[in-house]
Amino acid sequence: MGVTAVLLLVVAKVWQYLGNVPLLPIEFTLPAVLLGIGLALGIAAISALVHRLWPAYRRSADFYLQLVIKPLIWPDLIWLGLLPGLSEELLFRGVMLPALGLNPLAVVLSSLLFGVLHLSGAQQWPYMIWAIVVGGILGTTALVTGNLLIPIVAHILTNFLSGFLWKWSNGTKWPESN
Repeated sequence: MGVTAVLLLVVAKVWQYLGNVPLLPIEFTLPAVLLGIGLALGIAAISALVHRLWPAYRRSADFYLQLVIKPLIWPDLIWLGLLPGLSEELLFRGVMLPALGLNPLAVVLSSLLFGVLHLSGAQQWPYMIWAIVVGGILGTTALVTGNLLIPIVAHILTNFLSGFLWKWSNGTKWPESN
């Protein structure tokens, strides 16, 4: 997870430098943070519904979450939120959207590439489809608001929530206190 985050950050910075691409602005405001939190809760709710109604997605998501989250201990969930949330948003929404024209086509292209990043095998295509949809939501939010903070907050919280809920629902025990 850490290596992937660093690689994505390097790609973003190299693309930004070589392409002379301005980073989408990050504006720290209370409304932006609240919108990011609301977006994360909405994505989590939709994900839970899709998980319940689409068996292929359920199998795909459970496989992916088992692979990524099972080895993590509870405090690692903070990193699960932060590392991909920051690095993926900086690349896919922060640099890629402006580089591709900051328009609906750029949202579609960046969302497709975001989905491909989440494809860990041929059987994981439903998870990739979900990642494309989430990428579209995050990209549209970035495009409409012009503020990269909103998809960053949403992505971090969505990853953290999915990790927390998966560990909790799969009976992973809290660490023992001494």
